[in-house]
Amino acid sequence: MKKTILFACAAVAVLAACTPKAEQFYTLTNEAGMQVRITNYGGRIVSILVPDRNGEMRDVVLGFDKISDYYPENNQTDFGAAIGRYANRINQGRFTLDGVEYQLPQNNYGHCLHGGPTGWQYCPYETVEADSRHVKLRLVSPDGDNGFPGTVTACVTYTLTPEGAIDIAYEAVTDKATVINMTNHAYFNLSGDPAAHSIEEDILYVNASRFTPVDSTFMTTGEIRPVEGTPFDFTAPKRIGEDIQADCIQLRNGHGYDHNWVLDTEGDIKTLAAELYCPETGIDLKVYTDEPGIQIYSGNFLDGTVVGKKGIAYPFRSAICLETQHYPDTPNKADWPSAVLRPGETYTSHCIFAFGVK
Repeated sequence: MKKTILFACAAVAVLAACTPKAEQFYTLTNEAGMQVRITNYGGRIVSILVPDRNGEMRDVVLGFDKISDYYPENNQTDFGAAIGRYANRINQGRFTLDGVEYQLPQNNYGHCLHGGPTGWQYCPYETVEADSRHVKLRLVSPDGDNGFPGTVTACVTYTLTPEGAIDIAYEAVTDKATVINMTNHAYFNLSGDPAAHSIEEDILYVNASRFTPVDSTFMTTGEIRPVEGTPFDFTAPKRIGEDIQADCIQLRNGHGYDHNWVLDTEGDIKTLAAELYCPETGIDLKVYTDEPGIQIYSGNFLDGTVVGKKGIAYPFRSAICLETQHYPDTPNKADWPSAVLRPGETYTSHCIFAFGVK
């Protein structure tokens, strides 16, 4: 017999648990002068300073100058955040696990997005370790957090390597069967000038021969479709804007690119998953992961209403997100890679953002 679990007071409890407090910042540096600034509030990457082809330092991610601007009452954004408990969407906010149906908040077109309206991006993480090269953050998510079962203890570790890579390692344990899917939600603009430079001019490669189509509410349909012959084919590098205006129902449904690509990397962290290149600055970003998918979002809902660093009102398609992940709505699609975590198991996920200059 299937039983539905509703956590009527979960949102109130979690809002109290995630009240902003004692935010801290950490600056990671390497020998090349690269700097990465992290805050424990939402486990967010606040800034990434990398040299361009002329040696000029560029901040290549969107964000805010003040920590209070990250608070949900001021801006409901995911800029740079460590997303949890479940990155991306769960259909109608419902899933069934071990015969029990769980109802989550429906905060995006009727679906549960990025863990709900008070997901981990709005929670202060506890600092476990920190020095000039790495910071390890921990968060305890109680049973019933936004409707999810189980008390989960999750960690995210950011490490800046001498070679210029940001190594992101996630791990989590639970006391009750649950689902988990963590990612980083950095908004990249490799020009360092989001007011003037559209990411449509940048070059993208994705090591994926298939993607997961979505309906008009951004929900995966369950189909896995070849990219060949479609605007979603980035198996050869091309300008992001080359096909983004094509007459294609998937581009209309996503308002551009806002889809999960099924990676051909077979979970090998050493195999290139995606690459982003800015011809204007020469800055290059390679993405490696052991996850089966990557959600690519082309900044379609940036519209100039969010004012970020240096007073810049972030315009349409002024950034791109490269979110390594399990596929959206995996808990409701039994034939997709499982996102279930059980007591005695450890969830792990690994992503590397490797910066360079061409």
